[in-house]
Amino acid sequence: MNHTYLDHNATTPVSPAALEAFVHISREVYGNASSIHHAGQNARRELESARMSVARMLGCGPKEIVFTSGGTESDNMALFGALRLKGSPAHLITTTIEHPAILQAAAQLEREGHAVSYVPVGSSGVVDPDGIRAAIRPDTALISVMHVNNEVGSIQPLAEIARIAREHGIPMHSDGVQAAGRMPVNVADLGLDFYTASGHKMNSPKGTGVLFVRKGAKLSPLLFGGRHEQGRRPGTENVAGAVALGAAAALAASASAAEFLQPGLRDRLEARALEAIPDLLINCADSPRAANTSSLCLPGIEGEAVVIALDLRGFCVSSGAACSSGSVEPSHVLTAIGLSRPNAKSCIRLSLGRDNTVDEVDAFVDALADVAARLRRLSPDYAHA
Repeated sequence: MNHTYLDHNATTPVSPAALEAFVHISREVYGNASSIHHAGQNARRELESARMSVARMLGCGPKEIVFTSGGTESDNMALFGALRLKGSPAHLITTTIEHPAILQAAAQLEREGHAVSYVPVGSSGVVDPDGIRAAIRPDTALISVMHVNNEVGSIQPLAEIARIAREHGIPMHSDGVQAAGRMPVNVADLGLDFYTASGHKMNSPKGTGVLFVRKGAKLSPLLFGGRHEQGRRPGTENVAGAVALGAAAALAASASAAEFLQPGLRDRLEARALEAIPDLLINCADSPRAANTSSLCLPGIEGEAVVIALDLRGFCVSSGAACSSGSVEPSHVLTAIGLSRPNAKSCIRLSLGRDNTVDEVDAFVDALADVAARLRRLSPDYAHA
């Protein structure tokens, strides 16, 4: 069976350009980029070219790009680096809908004696900048707010929050994993000090990410063992991964929105689903959202059952964040926006990519309507069938 892939927020297929770059570097440019001989300097040139490509995508200078192993490491580097730099217990401000790479790092910082404020978002899935302002303390060392939520797609008001951070002299970080490579991002215009991106979310191989570090911004190192990446991250560079990410970044920087996603595709999916499925709810429907993400609530049935049934019909979707797959607890994002526990467990997430088509979306809605009707007939919790 050919499956239609509708889970791009979990990971993306590798683009031909990124794959070609990865294979070429792995085969032909295998030197250590820190070596001074010919093979090493060839690798160094490729690495710096990739750094330039990523910098163009994010609107910054190449020396402000630090290559990492992925979004999780980049997030951890920003949070631990900013708070440990203080040398004494400090304060972090974040939100209740962040990715676990932020929330679990914040929990560890609390165990180390630091303080964390978790600002709520409400049903919109968008944090109120005034809530961030109200949480600021004299010892606040970092504000970290994601750019696009990975489950409901809500876009956060980063520029306004960054202005508040600057007014108080506080560094600002954003987890941009679901935004970078999918929508225009200019870290200078946003006023950010740190920004996270991940290769496998933008059609590049897994295992490579980026942390933008504004010129002059300081972080305590997370890892030790060398002076690579402008002294910010030790370890022999993953040149093949970085070059593949650079290739993906070049495509993203030059592509129009239509090349990333057919215009109106998500809206078509939602409109047809609302017509076909009784009692369907769309989470954060009236909020600014990423154009590829839709969170659907199907009261009366379990989201995991819907995911399995759709997979048997040839459609790959998720019931939440991939990193939480298999959890018996409802999504922290969905409960944070006010859903009851039963409704939070009845949601599925769809995340579209550049290769999805109108025909695939229409076929998916037909399958979802059939699956929902069948599961609701079997559900004692659904009284409207």
